[in-house]
Amino acid sequence: MMALDKSSLEDRIVEEMKNIGANESGQYSWVRRMAKALSIAIIDEINANAKADVQSGSSQGQWPIL
Repeated sequence: MMALDKSSLEDRIVEEMKNIGANESGQYSWVRRMAKALSIAIIDEINANAKADVQSGSSQGQWPIL
């Protein structure tokens, strides 16, 4: 299983925003702060609600991903 990393996701969001023309630097830039907020919300939501769907066997059903 791959661990989710908020910092890594934040950096990726910043890079994607820069790719479409956003500017990370400057007194009024919200790029880094927005990316941080998004990464925290996304990973917290996944951690709180993700489930593995086991199709067969004695563990069949949906199980929380911890």
